[in-house]
Amino acid sequence: MDSFFAQLSDSVHGARTLEELTRPLLQMLEAVTGLESTYLTTVDLAEGMQHIVYSRNSQDLQIPEGLSVPWGDTLCKRALDEGRPYTDNVGEVWADSEAARLLGIQTYVSTPVRTDDGALYGTLCAASSRRRPLSPQAGHVLKLFAGLIEQHVARERLVEQLQRANAELQAQALTDALTGLMNRRALALELSRLTSLAQRTGSWLLAGAIDLDGFKQINDSHGHDAGDEFLRGIARKLQAALRAGDVLARMGGDEFVVVGLGPKLAEDGAGAAQLMRQRLASATVGQYAAGAHVVDYAGASVGVACLDPQRAGAEEVLRQSDAAMYRDKLARRRAAAP
Repeated sequence: MDSFFAQLSDSVHGARTLEELTRPLLQMLEAVTGLESTYLTTVDLAEGMQHIVYSRNSQDLQIPEGLSVPWGDTLCKRALDEGRPYTDNVGEVWADSEAARLLGIQTYVSTPVRTDDGALYGTLCAASSRRRPLSPQAGHVLKLFAGLIEQHVARERLVEQLQRANAELQAQALTDALTGLMNRRALALELSRLTSLAQRTGSWLLAGAIDLDGFKQINDSHGHDAGDEFLRGIARKLQAALRAGDVLARMGGDEFVVVGLGPKLAEDGAGAAQLMRQRLASATVGQYAAGAHVVDYAGASVGVACLDPQRAGAEEVLRQSDAAMYRDKLARRRAAAP
């Protein structure tokens, strides 16, 4: 008995995953019950299926891992419904069970495994093709092992919840809440990545700055909610105009930035920058919903800079694109002047 508890202690403390915990428990459960097969199942009540997750088969009876059977025909469900966790006469007690007949089960014992909210997670079972008595000690061990699995499942689920929550927080920290685009912080990370990629591939780095001319007037005339709707519309149009590999971020207010790779350094980078500018500028022209109103928008000021990534850092990239945008803004104002 001392060696049993020593093995149990080692198994529990050394287990990092459910599998690492369950497999030695199944081995110990076989030794305690004297039954041929021991196995852990999960139950999907929504799909009405039971799945054998881990199993140990030492003699003739084989309960294969990966086996999935309809939950309604399982011995586990019958045992739960009837409050009969053990029988050594399956062929008579559950004579209509097709699964038991096909597998050749004569002795069967199980206990439910539940989540921390009481929902059914699965079952911990042992079975044999021959009639075997079950000692009270074996029944206690079965319930003990089920409790250990329940604790581990609860711990794994907590870890998963914390990981999901952390991932959501990280995503929120890098996302503009209004448009769903990258924010300034996320752009800095992407700009560093794209700069390194441009250096490795010997490509130009293209950076475009976009400023929404007339946005203040839209906000003042129709209200902030309408302005927000307009910004979301602009974001969708710009996203649709991106090339594969381009990244788009909202810098705040009515300013957006697009960064992407250009052609190889030996090719015409300025021409590629001009094509990007035209594409982005054209994308912003059109009608936009702004609350109860429709704004017929003449387009944003857009400037795209073409830079050698070996010579320009992130700050220079943004400075050059901003300068290009202001040149475009000035040219548009001059063109609109009487």
